[in-house]
Amino acid sequence: MTRDGADGDDLCQMTIERALKSSHLWTEGTRLDSWVYRIMRNIWIDEARARNRASQTFAPEEDGEHVGMAGDVGIEAHVELGNVDRAMAQLPDEQREAVMLVLVEGFAYKEAAEIIGCPIGTLTSRLARGREALMRALGEES
Repeated sequence: MTRDGADGDDLCQMTIERALKSSHLWTEGTRLDSWVYRIMRNIWIDEARARNRASQTFAPEEDGEHVGMAGDVGIEAHVELGNVDRAMAQLPDEQREAVMLVLVEGFAYKEAAEIIGCPIGTLTSRLARGREALMRALGEES
């Protein structure tokens, strides 16, 4: 979500704190992971608005080879991952969120729609547009 390790750690800590403070609001029998993810999403949106996230750029902490890979393969994988990361960063927030939830996190469409708070059809449209934009962006970079 944050595309930065330190920001991700901060987001997790804030999410856990808020979830613990609000634990009385969780309804037993519902999915705990969806409830916590919604808390995380709301915090992320609040933080992004507060610090004008658009002016920040992604910069990896390390530019080394991948552990356990041959040098060329590690560098190639790093470049391809960088291309995907840049393409994801170009997506509108709604499309990026749909792609992350369904394709990266593995949530079912229904679960992802509940987390986002939109109808399944809306999620499907966002996901389709996000996939198309990613394919175009990655096709141009090849």
